[in-house]
This record gives sequence, C-alpha cells and structure tokens, in this order.
Amino acid sequence: MTSDDITIHRGLTGVYFDRSATTFIDGKNGVLEYRGYNINQLAEHSTFEETGYLLIHGKLPTQAELNDFDAELKAARELPEQVFDVLELVKDSHPMDALRTAVSALASFDEDRNDNSPEATIRKGNRLTSQVPSIVMAHHNIRQGKDPIKPSTVLNHAGNFLYMLNGDEPSAATAELMDKDFVLHADHGSNASAFTARVVAGTAADIHGAVTAGIAALSGPSHGGAAENVMQMAKEIGKPENAADYVKNLLSNRERVMGFGHRVYKAEDPRAGHLRAGVKKLSEEMGQPEWYQILEAVVEAMQPYARRGIHVNVDFFAGVIYYLNGVPQDLFVPIFAVGRIPGWTIQVVEQFRHNILIRPLLQYTGEHDLQYVPIAER
Repeated sequence: MTSDDITIHRGLTGVYFDRSATTFIDGKNGVLEYRGYNINQLAEHSTFEETGYLLIHGKLPTQAELNDFDAELKAARELPEQVFDVLELVKDSHPMDALRTAVSALASFDEDRNDNSPEATIRKGNRLTSQVPSIVMAHHNIRQGKDPIKPSTVLNHAGNFLYMLNGDEPSAATAELMDKDFVLHADHGSNASAFTARVVAGTAADIHGAVTAGIAALSGPSHGGAAENVMQMAKEIGKPENAADYVKNLLSNRERVMGFGHRVYKAEDPRAGHLRAGVKKLSEEMGQPEWYQILEAVVEAMQPYARRGIHVNVDFFAGVIYYLNGVPQDLFVPIFAVGRIPGWTIQVVEQFRHNILIRPLLQYTGEHDLQYVPIAER
C-alpha cells in the first residue's frame, strides 16, 4: 500500500470502531437517546438513579428494582480509610488529579478487584458511581483543612453531592436541578473520555483502570473544561451590555467563545435547553439574575453563527448552576465525572462482551534506510 492509498481520519472523525446499544446521537437534528429514550423525556421525568439503572440494565426499572438499586448506591458511599490518606497526600493537587489518583487507589480495596466478569464490573461500576462524589467532596474539604463530611444515608445522589460540599442540606429545587444535570451528563457515546476508557478495557484491564484513564482524558480543557471556562467568561463580561463587544473581540482575535459548538452536534445540543430554564429560575431565586442575563446576551451575540452549526452546548449553562450553588470553579469538571460513571461503566461492559484490542494505525512520514554511524564518527 502506498501513501496515496491511505486516507487519514484525524481525530478518528467519522470512523465507527464498534457497535453499541447504549446511546444514540443524531448530531444533525440534535437528538440524544439513552437506550431508545429521548433525553427530553428523561430530563423532565426521570432521575439520575433511574437513568443510571436504564443505562446499565437496558430497561427502565420497576419500583422494586429502583429501590434496590438506590439502596445499593447509598450503601456504597463510604470510602476506605486508606483513600482518605491518599487524598491527604495529594490535598494540594487539582481536584481532577486527586480524583484520578483516588479512583486508581480504590482498585486495591474492592472485593471484586480480580473479577472482570460483566456482573462484577457492574458491581464495581455502581460502587464507583457512589464513591466518586465522596472522593470529590472529601478532597475539597481536606484541602481546606477540614474533616470530610460523612455522606448522607437518605439523600439522593444529587442531594448528597451538594450536602457533602459544606454539610448543608440543599433545597428540593436545587437538588432537582443538579439531578437533572447528572441525567444529562450520564453518557454521550464515544467521546474522548469514553473512548479512552474503552481503549483501556480493550487491553482486558479492569474498570478502575478504565475509569482512571477516562478521568485523565476528561481533565483536559478541550474535553471537560468548558463549564469552568464559561463561568470565567461570564465573570469577565461582568454585565449583559458588555457581552456583544466581548464576543466580537474574541472572534476578531480568532479565539473561541466558550460553551459554543460541539464535535457532534450541528444543531443545538439537546441537553442545553433543560439547563437554560434552570439557570434562569435559580439565578432569580438567589437574587443574582445578572448571570442568566449575561449568558442570554452572549447567546444573542452568537446568533449569526447558528447557521454555521455553532450553537450552545450543555456546558454553557451548567457552570452558572454550579457557581450559584457555591461550588468552586475547579470542581466543575469533577462534577462531569460524578454524573458520567454509569455511562463509562456500561461502555466498559460492552467492550468486554466482544473484546478486541483497539489498535489503529499511523501513517509513517519519516525517512527510510538510514545508515547507522558509530558514535565516535558522528
């Protein structure tokens, strides 16, 4: 084969590397489905626990099944004492680095650590679903010189996550909005972190290794950093009337407007609208409507670019939700991971079912047939 016969798909754009029965994305028309259920239905009517069960088991649970699943998640929130020691050692690290390190450490203490069967992988994934928020918030408190807050045994996944921030139980409305955020982030096909997790699973490594690698991929600003960057942008804009000039200046300097555009969606990200209304309500309730107004002013300034397929994505509104809930900006990316564990879990399970080493090729463009010269003669 000559170089002329090779087609390079940089970033593997447009390449299908496997089949999946989990998540369907129609980027042209802005459609997202989990197991055949449209994200609009799930965001409005489901919960993170129910959606997690759906992703893992391929069907909506009965009430009894959901109760059992919820009890399993609640029972897994506590961390081994050794993991707190690890978090103390890395307390000055970025939260994503601390999370990656702690998830890797958890593998040593999991009762199913030597079992890669689908059943054991799901059990480990479910435990990770509950342990990841505990890690994030334990590190957050440890780095402030505080003791970690013991997880709740009664609050749901979203409510418990917010509770562990400072020990205050969130309002029902606040917990519901965070729950919706987790539903929207639960899976998203073969994005960078999920693909990374599948590559690792393809080597027959365990789910802790795969999730650790997924977290590493997510930590990169080109993948998980948009929500944090949008909040920083909103702070820099300061007032809604400044948005148009701010956007114009960014674009004239060939810089990106954070929270716009998506590798897959050419229509508006179907997840974004569900957080839009939540930001409006939350910012007004908290007496800080200017944050929603700034975001809307940015959307208006970007309207001419919509016809080019550049629309708001899910992270555009997410950051303000986190900020209004008192979540520090460097925890915005870990929140992505808190919601994504069920998706990573089922993708690892799918990879294991018909496992194959994922090994793409690189086209060599270097020299050939060079003659070795002894070092004394160079």
